[in-house]
Amino acid sequence: MDGSHRQSRRGFLKTSLAGAAVASLDLGSPVRRATHASPLRAYDKLRLGGPVFDKYQDPDGWAQAVRKLGYSAAYCPIGAEVADDVVRAYERAAQKADIVIAEVGAWSNPISPDDEKRKAALEKCRLQLALADRIGARCCVNITGSRGTQWDGPAAENFTEETFEMIVETTRGIIDDVKPTRTWFTLETMPWAYPDSADSYVRLIQAIDRDRFAAHLDPVNLVCSPQRYYANGKLIVECFEKLGPYLKSCHAKDIYLHPKLMTHLDEVRPGQGELDYATFLRELSKLPGVPLMLEHLPNAEEYRQAAEHIRSVGRGLGLSFA
Repeated sequence: MDGSHRQSRRGFLKTSLAGAAVASLDLGSPVRRATHASPLRAYDKLRLGGPVFDKYQDPDGWAQAVRKLGYSAAYCPIGAEVADDVVRAYERAAQKADIVIAEVGAWSNPISPDDEKRKAALEKCRLQLALADRIGARCCVNITGSRGTQWDGPAAENFTEETFEMIVETTRGIIDDVKPTRTWFTLETMPWAYPDSADSYVRLIQAIDRDRFAAHLDPVNLVCSPQRYYANGKLIVECFEKLGPYLKSCHAKDIYLHPKLMTHLDEVRPGQGELDYATFLRELSKLPGVPLMLEHLPNAEEYRQAAEHIRSVGRGLGLSFA
């Protein structure tokens, strides 16, 4: 990266990101409000989803497999290479079965220090965002990436102003190239990369300044200290208060703090950790249609147990599932 590029980005930061550190969104903006915000009503039916393990032959078979698991939300079941008529068939099958296609993953590192990897990641993001728009998914989701050697790993440069600016420019470019009209591009919260808090997500939304950029929440990824671990219910409420009108999808995991030095946190199956699912589900129920997607479990039985735990917590709160 030569000096001229660094200097141009610094200039861009001064002119385009002024005021980006404000901790709350201007929800009074008529354009932003019309694009994102929906009326909040308490205790809407929840939509739970996860991977499908059963084999299926066609879109209707896929929809039946999703519903057999008791899910009303699903990950996108097809790839970007699929023809438009097949994409439309899956969209119709989802609508017929009352299934929300929650998200299309674009997992890659669009801020990689390796130019070839960065180019490949940008192309993947564009293709996946276009697929999300074609099938009518609620969002296309990626992480911001990393300036280190591991695409999703920690690096000292991840929290610099230069990296923040790179994320802004990169995300704007992806959205501007694809020009989605039915979906949103989102960035998953992470412990060691932006957005690493509700406030840093707010700052990104303001700086990126695109109507088709929205928010995705994985609260477990934000629990990166004992302080956040023991106050994770408060953390969840803060995220919903600041990001609620912009949330398109959420991930369902759990987290466990080991009682040994040094601090060691493990992702575990929902029900085996200390995430405040009562608060999570109560807040989520106020956002009509925002799905909760199970992930990172090894087999169908683990997903069944995770889903049952979440449904049990919901029932205890008087909530129901679509």
